Amino acid sequence: MAGVRLVNVVKKYDSTLVIPQLNLEVEDKEFVVLVGPSGCGKTTTLRMVAGLEEATEGQIFVGNREVTELRPGLRNCSMVFQNYALYPHMTVKENIAYGLKVRKTPAAEVEKLVSDAARILGLTEFLNRRPKHLSGGQRQRVAIGRAIVRNPDVFLFDEPLSNLDAKLRIEMRAEIKNLHHRLNVTMMYVTHDQVEAMTLADRVVVMRDGVIEQMADPITLYEQPANTFVAGFIGAPSMNFLSADLLQEGEVLQLQLEDGSRLPVPAKLSARYAAHSGKKVTFGIRPEHVCEASGESNAKAPVKVNVVEPLGPHTLLMGQVGETRFTAQVDAHLKVQPEESCPIHFNMESMHLFDPGSGKVL
Repeated sequence: MAGVRLVNVVKKYDSTLVIPQLNLEVEDKEFVVLVGPSGCGKTTTLRMVAGLEEATEGQIFVGNREVTELRPGLRNCSMVFQNYALYPHMTVKENIAYGLKVRKTPAAEVEKLVSDAARILGLTEFLNRRPKHLSGGQRQRVAIGRAIVRNPDVFLFDEPLSNLDAKLRIEMRAEIKNLHHRLNVTMMYVTHDQVEAMTLADRVVVMRDGVIEQMADPITLYEQPANTFVAGFIGAPSMNFLSADLLQEGEVLQLQLEDGSRLPVPAKLSARYAAHSGKKVTFGIRPEHVCEASGESNAKAPVKVNVVEPLGPHTLLMGQVGETRFTAQVDAHLKVQPEESCPIHFNMESMHLFDPGSGKVL
């Protein structure tokens, strides 16, 4: 097996710059997920590793081999596509074995590799069926089986679950994560679904406009986002952002929101933010880090509720703090109606402050 390294990789389509300059290193046996909004360059990056797109500049390495100029078949990477790309006239067994037969692999070895892949993926009883007689999840497992039998250095997944329903996506996520554990191989995976990225990855690469905004393990991304883009993209529902003035009142550092509410900055965070007192800041707080305010709360603000969404274990209140949209995750049994004002307590231990100009974390 082998890792993947992209060094100063640039991608242009004629005069359109898609990826300005990308440096990325995936360790051997690591599961790395590239995530970001549509058009951020994540699929283009994956296709350049596979050899399906040509890098305009830079170098691509698989293990110790530079593969920048090699055609896809010589890179020893297996790609699993969004649309399965199965041959409808072939059985499951024939689909999985097709690439091996093209390479003139001995029949006995083909039989063993297909049998092993079918066993790993739970496809043994479906080997004689054609794709039209399979569910979406089963078809995707066939596509993965076709990749497994090649024994590649690197597995590449291009949004493989996007055509499945919500329940099946959750099941297939678990299967792919288990597959990585069992095969102990290098995997690069592209998705626009940040929940998928967080649940699968050893490390997540968050991209925007062809640029890596942050690369870290899922918990670090969630707890220590580098900027407002990462903070807003990672987490569901996304982080709330409120404009505030950072004020020094005696020994206490406070945030004053646009509606006049004041929120004290915890003492353990004051030293970090004291240098920014007297300035405008962007205050970030996740919906799960607020709750209904009690009379004892000294860090609260009123939320004018527009929509109430009961979700079972908790309820989402969507409304406004001042003129800014705000989402709060509260107890499922809290009785609040649209158009009411609800006092919300902020867990300031979980606050984030960002520069309002650059969006970078302070």
